[in-house]
Amino acid sequence: MSTMFIADLHLCQHEPAITAGFLCFLQRDAIHADALYILGDLFEVWIGDDDAEPLHGYIAAELKALKKAGVPCYFIHGNRDFLLGERFARASGMQLLPQETVLDVYGLHILILHGDTLCTDDRTYQQFRRVARHPIIKKMFLPLPLRWRINIGTKMRARSQQDNQCKTAAIMDVNPKAVKEAMLHNGVYWMIHGHTHRPAIHKLELNNRPAYRVVLGAWDREGSIIKVSAEAVELLRFSV
Repeated sequence: MSTMFIADLHLCQHEPAITAGFLCFLQRDAIHADALYILGDLFEVWIGDDDAEPLHGYIAAELKALKKAGVPCYFIHGNRDFLLGERFARASGMQLLPQETVLDVYGLHILILHGDTLCTDDRTYQQFRRVARHPIIKKMFLPLPLRWRINIGTKMRARSQQDNQCKTAAIMDVNPKAVKEAMLHNGVYWMIHGHTHRPAIHKLELNNRPAYRVVLGAWDREGSIIKVSAEAVELLRFSV
């Protein structure tokens, strides 16, 4: 058996091929797993659990079916869907996890997170993150009329895309010091995250011991999963 990890699907109604690939993955692969962990950005944008977008209900039903089949599903918020709340979690059968969670997977202690907190060189984003996720800001935003939130979300996404064009690849990648600090703080030698869209298995040294940072890719041209078993940690890619 194995435990599977995915991230950065960015599901939306304008990318039906990615949605189809995800549903195929659930029915073909995830159904055989011990558990499925979604490490953020399952959706391209999330402006509240009250958004009646049909895709959201469809995905919730498929995830709920996975749980009913005996495969638990866990979710860590990403930078696109950090407003996803308990209402959707109940509808989908997912369990929401803290932004940093340590798992014991077949004897390996693994730190899982979305990955955006590791990109400390991107100071503009980190400042926005602190403001956007502040409980007071969320409390003010969510009661706004849905059409207002959709408009705000669209404008913020356009602004983010524009700002990212001016940033170097290095700035938008993880900071090596932040990676080591997170691993040391949590007492682990394995880390799995998404966000950067740069799938790879990185080997580093921590306390004179080998450590590993495993990065998930985005589901754009291909799907990306990390499969952890008692024998190995594998980064797998496949067509969607």
